[in-house]
Amino acid sequence: MKVILVNERGGTRSFSFGGLSKALLSLCLLGLPVGAFLIGVNLPVAETDVFDSRTAKAWNKALRKQQQQIDEADREAREQLTALTVKLAEMQARLTRVDALGERLTVAAKLDEGEFQFGTAPALGGPEDPGIAGASELPYQPPEFLEVIGDLSEQIDDRQMQLNTLESLLAKRQLQDEQFIAGRPISRGWMSSRYGYRTDPFSGRRTWHKGVDFAGKKGSDVVSVAAGVVTWAEDRHGYGQLVEINHGNGYSTRYGHNSEIKVKLGDVVKKGQVIALMGSSGRSTGPHVHFEVYKNNRAVDPASYIRRTGR
Repeated sequence: MKVILVNERGGTRSFSFGGLSKALLSLCLLGLPVGAFLIGVNLPVAETDVFDSRTAKAWNKALRKQQQQIDEADREAREQLTALTVKLAEMQARLTRVDALGERLTVAAKLDEGEFQFGTAPALGGPEDPGIAGASELPYQPPEFLEVIGDLSEQIDDRQMQLNTLESLLAKRQLQDEQFIAGRPISRGWMSSRYGYRTDPFSGRRTWHKGVDFAGKKGSDVVSVAAGVVTWAEDRHGYGQLVEINHGNGYSTRYGHNSEIKVKLGDVVKKGQVIALMGSSGRSTGPHVHFEVYKNNRAVDPASYIRRTGR
């Protein structure tokens, strides 16, 4: 085998190889690409932007932040659960107080047994509407804790509705009691003249007396026999200083011969309130109060109302 080498000046030089040299040269030529391949396999691979160390650090930082957020959410959830537990206890205590109050009011109002039952859940019911989509499907089951809160809220709403109804009933009954004409128009004294015919103290003739007289000490209290609105509070012919009160439902009362009036026109008075002081003004022979009861603008015998003890 003969090898010719050419230099940069154009000169040549030749070499001759024997059989052994030819074999060694062939082996070297074949080993160059294989060696290059093996060396290339062992060379370090260039790091890319996806797998570098900065990316790993960023991932670790993000994971730590997410873990902190999870811990914070867990802490807030526990705090909210504690707050809900306290709120639930408050609602239960409130419901207990409402039930106790309702029971006492029911007894105080002397209502029929079973009319207001504050110790039991309200009765519910009604047919299922087959036209509603999904009516036959199983209903959504909320968590037990939320279900307890919902039940308590419904019970409190129901008790509140019952208390409002009971309050309205008691207010109406109280108003009726206040407007109920009963008792005497004085705090001290005695009945000195009854309703009906009598001998007139001034003329001596038989005349009609459309009220009753209560005699007593001058300056004694004159009180309203029922709640109402003052429709007259001044002097009136024959009555002297007169107070007239409208009690509603067609009823009104008059209190005459007072020495002093304690109310004025348009005042709202309560049952038993002092409205005047006993005197002898007008057509009178001495300190007393002339008391009249009117029903639908007609004078009636006050005796039946005086004997009432209230209701």
